[in-house]
Amino acid sequence: MVTGAAAGTGRAIALRLAAEGATVVVADVDAAGARETLERIGTRGGRARFVRTDMTRDDDVAAMIAAAGGALRVLVNNAGGGGHVPPHFPDATAAQWGATLALNLRGAMLATQLALAPMRAAGGGAVVNIASSAGLGSGQYASPEYAAAKAGLIRFSTSLAGLRERMGVRVTCVVPDWILTERAQQELAAMTPEQRAAAPEPIPVETIADAVVALIATGGVLYLP
Repeated sequence: MVTGAAAGTGRAIALRLAAEGATVVVADVDAAGARETLERIGTRGGRARFVRTDMTRDDDVAAMIAAAGGALRVLVNNAGGGGHVPPHFPDATAAQWGATLALNLRGAMLATQLALAPMRAAGGGAVVNIASSAGLGSGQYASPEYAAAKAGLIRFSTSLAGLRERMGVRVTCVVPDWILTERAQQELAAMTPEQRAAAPEPIPVETIADAVVALIATGGVLYLP
């Protein structure tokens, strides 16, 4: 199960897991993008289905986990975003910055909690959380709520190391810097040559997908500068 799999990093992860032989549940609020992910998986001989999911809604998250039908072995909490869209804390309203926390942290926490029982019943499983380097360091950041959510997601992941022995579930985390998604490509195209030269080298989405596969097998936290 991959959340936020209608585009970008989530789509790349879904494609890679399907190529590895997994039946993938594509979870996203974007139905049109999710259908394209399904079509790409299908044309490559993979198996996938779509569950429309708003990760800020508890009932949607519960329905998403239930859709796995007790066969859930891997959950990739990839859905997130909002860190680039103003206004940000403290100019944003409590509802606005709270929605960023809900999408980037609370949704992943709830999905993980609900996935534990079916994974344990299936003999074990793996949760991979996609965080961000925005959650690292001590300097200022344009979106404090996004940075706080990603920092929380990293610590949430490391705090659950004991679940491996207790339930056979490995909770892991990828912490990437700037990822070369469709939006990043647009941002690069809009930059001046000087801005592009000063920007960090974006990480290909396929590199994130490779990291997810590696963590499913081994566990831990993987930082991708």
